[in-house]
Amino acid sequence: MELLRFPILILVTSIEASCILQKRKPIIQYFLFLSCFILISCLILKHLLSKAPPVYLVDFSCLKPPSFCRVPFSSFIENTSMMESYDADSISFMAKILTSSGLSEETCLPPALHYIPPKTHQQESIKEAHMLLFPLMEDLLSKTKLSPLDIDILVVNCSGFCPSPSLSSIIINKYSMRSDIKSYNLSGMGCSASLIGIHLAQTLLKIHANSHAVVLSTEILSAGWYSGNDRPKLPINCLFRMGSAAILLSNRKQANKSSKYRLFCSLRTQSAFDDKAYLSAFREEDSKGNLGVTLKRDLLQVAGETLRLNITVLGSSIFPFSKKVWLTISVLRKKFIDKSSEVNVPNFKSVIHHFCLPTSGRQVIREIAQGLKLEDREMEPALMTLQRFGNQSSSSLWYELAYLEAKERVKKGDKVWLLGMGSGPKCNSVVWECIRPIIGESKRGPWADCIARYPIVAVDQGM
Repeated sequence: MELLRFPILILVTSIEASCILQKRKPIIQYFLFLSCFILISCLILKHLLSKAPPVYLVDFSCLKPPSFCRVPFSSFIENTSMMESYDADSISFMAKILTSSGLSEETCLPPALHYIPPKTHQQESIKEAHMLLFPLMEDLLSKTKLSPLDIDILVVNCSGFCPSPSLSSIIINKYSMRSDIKSYNLSGMGCSASLIGIHLAQTLLKIHANSHAVVLSTEILSAGWYSGNDRPKLPINCLFRMGSAAILLSNRKQANKSSKYRLFCSLRTQSAFDDKAYLSAFREEDSKGNLGVTLKRDLLQVAGETLRLNITVLGSSIFPFSKKVWLTISVLRKKFIDKSSEVNVPNFKSVIHHFCLPTSGRQVIREIAQGLKLEDREMEPALMTLQRFGNQSSSSLWYELAYLEAKERVKKGDKVWLLGMGSGPKCNSVVWECIRPIIGESKRGPWADCIARYPIVAVDQGM
């Protein structure tokens, strides 16, 4: 409104002078004034809305699980074989999944799942949440030299565990945050939930100026453990491991000097409207009442279709005009002329420098990389994260970004694509642009004591 005052003053003066000189009636004068006022207001408001302050990624932290939580394959198989809930076929099936998963012997499970039988009740899950989130939050605040009172927006995502009070309330209580903090708790969003949290924070930062937002991403594994013999539900036990990430976003002007990245674009797509896609990964009880997540055989096909939709829309926003035209023609041909034809996906490496892919399994990583025309170097962060830490659900993407930083591969001006896929099914993309040199990360973070060992060639080759 302050910006409107000066042009309105000029407009009113001009109309008054015109009406006096031409001896027009007042009704015409007021009609002209109103029309011009609406027009100018719309133009200025459009300009202001299109100039929303940029969103910066100041810094982020990833939890390194304590060594006492490590679960070698032999220990996993020995423990499960001692549990009465599993028969011999189920144990053999889980052993096969482990050996072909791409995980190493260093991945971790929370203390509650080290017991025989596992402790999966509410109180243990609360303890696990404390273990995952408190050290993480403290590390982020230490890195960024912020007080909990400086946080204006808090978003916490955890797919399978939704206590009351919520996880966001637990954080607010622990750190005595402000009474006017805007807090949100996301559940049931699957492995893409972290990027949904980023998108939510981005939307809020467009509205609330001069603000800091923290996004916390984790998964409480004790709440999702499956104790039954239904095969489609057993892979979850074998692939998912401990992990959590904390991300600080800001729209403050001064954040431009200290931040690592600027948000280039974000995109969310989903296929929940389709019954086949909706039921491809579903949390439900088996015939004996044991709760678990069923992974259907057509999950990979559904994921591929959801990914194709996401990258088509993303490509239309980040590629040069000539490539957009060919992409559009390819999509229209597949939809209306020849449904068996392939969408001509342009080479994303021409505009994106680094890729963080879903760590849903070694084969899934390779399938996605093949569809995006990526090579071993682009797959490396995902494969190494899966090998060292396992599938950490929504937080895995941040371990991949930490890997790239520890290897000092991200340079000023580079763009990094974080691609998340989750149940629903959903596919979410966030592209960051590096705005300053990133050095010294090899000495801190989750990769600090092991980055020199990577990449492991055997994992790269799928051996």
